[in-house]
Amino acid sequence: MGLKETPLYQWHVDHGGKMVDFAGWSLPMSYTSIIEEHNQVRHSGGVFDVSHMGRLKIKGRHARRLLERACSRRISDMDKGQCRYSLVLNDRGGVRDDVLVYRFDDDEFMMVVNASNRSKIVEHLNRIRQDKDFTLKIDDQTESTAMLAIQGPRVMEMVSKVSNEIPALKRYRFVVKNLVVIKLVVSRTGYTGENGVEVILPAGATGLALKMMMKDIDPDQAEALIKPAGLGARDTLRLEAGMPLYGHELGEDINALASGLGFAISMDKDQDDGGEPFIGQEALRATIADGGPKQKLVGLKIDSPRTARQGMPIRLGDIEIGTVTSGCKSPTLGASIAMGYIDADRAEVGTELVVDAGKHSLDAEVVPLPFYKAPKPQKV
Repeated sequence: MGLKETPLYQWHVDHGGKMVDFAGWSLPMSYTSIIEEHNQVRHSGGVFDVSHMGRLKIKGRHARRLLERACSRRISDMDKGQCRYSLVLNDRGGVRDDVLVYRFDDDEFMMVVNASNRSKIVEHLNRIRQDKDFTLKIDDQTESTAMLAIQGPRVMEMVSKVSNEIPALKRYRFVVKNLVVIKLVVSRTGYTGENGVEVILPAGATGLALKMMMKDIDPDQAEALIKPAGLGARDTLRLEAGMPLYGHELGEDINALASGLGFAISMDKDQDDGGEPFIGQEALRATIADGGPKQKLVGLKIDSPRTARQGMPIRLGDIEIGTVTSGCKSPTLGASIAMGYIDADRAEVGTELVVDAGKHSLDAEVVPLPFYKAPKPQKV
């Protein structure tokens, strides 16, 4: 069975995208170089095809109750037009996936999930629906829609040419817009640490949408405001921004409380009127009662031109205290950086450690996350 192609596949190929297999989808790793595309996003703007991300429409009388049960974060107090980052946990408090929930109406939501977890999350939600006898419909719209992430400090300059409303959106808010004959869902979200938007649109409308934006998104113009960027730059950007990635910092066997994502866990929402525990909540309570997670996710600055890679042991002296989850040479900072889990009682900022890279030992220091924080965006 061949790889799935996003609605932008031919556009990627036509513009020199180096295509790779990512979670069963054919996607560009880069067009020029990862460093060039990374810097383009940090300094001006880049557009990423994120159509592989799952988009699940959840609608019906019990949609909200389903999400309250499935999500670690409170859903009921979301406003219409609001997005909320949350975790979906297993019974052991491990992470099935990290997701974005959009609220369209009282009984209409959308959940954006990671590509590798789409089938698993659909099955999980349907299992909850059946167990609780909820009345609702789950519509997987992934292959009937496309999704673009347009990120960078000058993105709103481009967006303001077609809309005054979108640049005025607060972070984690969205709006439904009609652009000529195209219905768009535009959210003030992203995964790079930069200002920007994510756009969901009908799969058949991507060509027209790109044509309308091409004067600002053009791989062939050296001075183009926005240029295409691939998976490689998306990974280095999110790592600089200290954002966890499923399969690296998050997973079924990693306790959610160890991840530093406490803001996405509402431990008291079962105390709401009619509330009930979310799946995994009892396990998290047991972890807290036992003194908290034994390990903690930390940032590491590596004092070496070499790069720490996922799976490399982290040592304090001769004692192994953890494992690297992600690492790269930071284009913005000009230094090697990494994230990893280490023993919680050794996680103080400033602690000097060593990453075991086989033939080489890489000196490392625990530093605060994120490694990089974008300047506040200027008003457009």
